[in-house]
Amino acid sequence: MSTEKPSTGPFALGLLLRQAHWRAVTVMTEAFRPLGIELRHFAVLVVLVEQGPTVQRDLAAATGSDKAGIMRVVDDLERMGLAVRKAVPGDRRVRAVEITPEGVELFEAAQVAAEPLAERLVADLRPGEAEQLKDLLTRFAYPAE
Repeated sequence: MSTEKPSTGPFALGLLLRQAHWRAVTVMTEAFRPLGIELRHFAVLVVLVEQGPTVQRDLAAATGSDKAGIMRVVDDLERMGLAVRKAVPGDRRVRAVEITPEGVELFEAAQVAAEPLAERLVADLRPGEAEQLKDLLTRFAYPAE
């Protein structure tokens, strides 16, 4: 990873966001590897913990995945015993994905494992800047309609 500062220009922000993404993914991958999960698995677990049982279509939208990708992730989570698919009352074609107690345990373990690495990720920021960065990125990623 280059430590050279990005140039200015119309794509500087996009390139900087991409570099920040790579750095964050590297740190998160390091945290999750000992637990036997990948970032894509954790992203789905986050949605399931925050929203409860969720249909695959909504999981795909929430995680930025496509239909085939989310099916593979849910297949993996089911194989690992971390989530289950259940029928949705009133619609036999739709299945909701629900986190299992084992999935909740692994999610909590992942949170604990990630904490020191997340702190290292923002170690060069001044007090309050991590919260400010999160706020700015949230507004950037989810603009007001």
